[in-house]
Amino acid sequence: MKFLIGDIGNTSTKICVLNDDFKILRSYNFETIKMLKGNLIKTIIRKNINKGLNPIFLFSSVVPKVFLNIKKSFKFSKYKVLEIKNLNLNRVIKINVKNKNELGSDRIANAIGAKKLKNCLVLDFGTATTFDVIKNGTYEGGVIAPGVKLSIKNLSQASALLPLINLSPNQKKIGKNTKEALNAGFVWGYEGLINNIVDKIISKNKKKFKIILTGGYANFFKKMIKKTAAVDQDITIKGIAYAYKELI
Repeated sequence: MKFLIGDIGNTSTKICVLNDDFKILRSYNFETIKMLKGNLIKTIIRKNINKGLNPIFLFSSVVPKVFLNIKKSFKFSKYKVLEIKNLNLNRVIKINVKNKNELGSDRIANAIGAKKLKNCLVLDFGTATTFDVIKNGTYEGGVIAPGVKLSIKNLSQASALLPLINLSPNQKKIGKNTKEALNAGFVWGYEGLINNIVDKIISKNKKKFKIILTGGYANFFKKMIKKTAAVDQDITIKGIAYAYKELI
């Protein structure tokens, strides 16, 4: 039996087919906006249907419109589409926040994926840059900061003379032109932001955390983090897979 799961983010969507052991067999990545323009999931199903695909699909989603579009497309089929918040998550992780409904599904999935590490800090470089704290196996909340790519885009769009840039990690001195100055601001700025937030979290919790990085800029900023950190681009999917295995 194979299983289909996915993570619907504001910018990108990742769909994975899992094997019998709930390990990733194959992955598909799309721009999220394309999920509204065609049924890409049905194409994935056609490629995997002869391999015994379970009729229940599980997603984490921070884009309700896209999730509802997917769910609607399978309304009159044998397939059932669920969102991770539909499940009884208390059976797999304790969530210690004021309002669980405000918590993004991707952050829940990250916490579940990192739970086995007991004390873990997950930095997700997505549309927003999020810092999620798992302490003694419990999700304790976190920090949300502006996303790197979105910040670059917004500054360029709001400024007539500031260009859109692609970040370079080799920023050794102050900028000698506009692009170098922008690069210095974003690279050094986010380096400081990341290290400061990580230090604050460690200080206030008085714990040593395993630090996991995921998302688009994970590898870019890995060497700039003062603490030891590892990159895991599948941490969200691992959390969804574990929820599927234990709760469906």
